[in-house]
Amino acid sequence: MKGNILKTLIVIGFTLIFSVSTSYAASEKLSAKAPNFTLKSRSGKNIKLSELRGQVVMLNFWASWCGPCRKEMPLLEKIYKKYKRLGFTLLGVNVEENSAAAKKYLKEVKVSFPVLFDTTNKTSKLYNVSAMPTTILIDRNGNQRFLHKGYKAGYENDYRKQIKKLLRE
Repeated sequence: MKGNILKTLIVIGFTLIFSVSTSYAASEKLSAKAPNFTLKSRSGKNIKLSELRGQVVMLNFWASWCGPCRKEMPLLEKIYKKYKRLGFTLLGVNVEENSAAAKKYLKEVKVSFPVLFDTTNKTSKLYNVSAMPTTILIDRNGNQRFLHKGYKAGYENDYRKQIKKLLRE
């Protein structure tokens, strides 16, 4: 009897874990002010989020060890190139304490958007990052509007639709 209960609990536990880890919606709508931050970019320049007010901003929190992040990076570059002239910017926020692996990865996969280094994870904590990658779209007024946890093929289509919506506002 106890063995069957234990097996049942284990199966339920794995089912819950699997359903939670795969049940992320393509996006969640948000309505909170985007917390301000300043981070050093790979060019050595400090970038402050509040200085980008008036633009639609995509924050993409990523790590070099994250497979979905690596898959998404070239797609983000295409999105950045397509919309940057329209008042859109993309900030790739690397969350690794040691940025050496990220810098090595960025030599392999060339991106032109600013990459920032959150080596203390203070910014990641401000945004409650709980999945890799995590992508947040911020409107021209500095409000968080859309949240994407993780990455699955096709999310880039949602990004484009949401960017267009925010650019039109």
